[in-house]
Amino acid sequence: MNQKTILISINAAWNIVNFRSGLIRALQADGHRILALAPPDDWSGQLAAFGVEFHPLEMDKKGVSPARDAMLLLRYIAALRRLRPDVFLGYTAKPNIYGSLAAHVLGIPVVNNVSGLGTAFIRGGWLMRLVSALYRLAFRRSKVVFFQNEEDQALFVGRKIVSSERSRLLPGSGIDLSKFRPQRQTSAGKGFSFLLIARLLWDKGVGEFVEAARIVRASIPDARFQLLGFLDAENRTAVPRANVDAWQAEGLIDYLGHASDVRPFIAQAGCVVLPSYREGLPRSLLEAAAMAQPLIATNVPGCRQVVEHGVNGFLCAPRDPQALAEAMLAMIRLSEADRAAFGDAGRRKAEEQFDEAKVVDLYRVAVRNALPSPEGVAR
Repeated sequence: MNQKTILISINAAWNIVNFRSGLIRALQADGHRILALAPPDDWSGQLAAFGVEFHPLEMDKKGVSPARDAMLLLRYIAALRRLRPDVFLGYTAKPNIYGSLAAHVLGIPVVNNVSGLGTAFIRGGWLMRLVSALYRLAFRRSKVVFFQNEEDQALFVGRKIVSSERSRLLPGSGIDLSKFRPQRQTSAGKGFSFLLIARLLWDKGVGEFVEAARIVRASIPDARFQLLGFLDAENRTAVPRANVDAWQAEGLIDYLGHASDVRPFIAQAGCVVLPSYREGLPRSLLEAAAMAQPLIATNVPGCRQVVEHGVNGFLCAPRDPQALAEAMLAMIRLSEADRAAFGDAGRRKAEEQFDEAKVVDLYRVAVRNALPSPEGVAR
């Protein structure tokens, strides 16, 4: 096979380093050259270690300015005309929309991944209608559009944003089961700990997590509540640092910053929590399940694909601190053996449904089919 150039575009190099390395290695093993097109960040330099050529792209990730988005489309066209990839792989909203439109203009085959619907679909209204129209325009000539849960797929197909023939289902971004494996290390002599791993956004349920902490600690004062993730100032629903500082000063939570390796934090937690309003297929829950930790999440798309109530954790109502607190109290009251059984069930689920190898295989087929013949024949 002649070497082909595959370009990955996401809204952060961090995302590529942390979630796409397995796919990159597989595509390189197939003989492809991999390029990355994304806004530069602290992880951009690490892509060279993966054999990936990084190309910076200016992007207003949180803005809704038509003028700025038009400029982003022009920047995409200029970059893709210069780089001339054989296939464009798009992730996250703006790369999926404006990168795909640019690729279509230039006749470059496109494979998209809708990893979650984000604030526009959570809040609805005019922004959802606008984003739906842009997705419909961007996806009309894509070869494949991957979704990470059945409900997001059904919503896009039902609204005719993408045709059923072009839509495919993925088990998230997949989990490297040899990297994320059971290693419980809960600290003895300290109160039970709940860990929320996420960008610090209101849409991730950070506010509900903090209010639930206040409720739980009223009856169990030594319970601990930890936040691990970016203070994401570039998102419209970002939690201000002042709020986090105030919660710490009150003694409600411990903010742990962000980490390139979350495994030690998961291993030491009593339970991993995600009270999100909506997800694609949340990586934090997949990682915790693979590491055999019990889970608590809201009963919303994405979360309920990972958490089975009463099997590997508890589901609770979204946007409801009291319901979340009750789930936390129920988790604390379980015996260690019952919590371990939850964790074991989560590990089995990760092995059966969310192995990274399944994601990689589906992408390899999609890329082969997107390429011109004879490489475009599925095998």
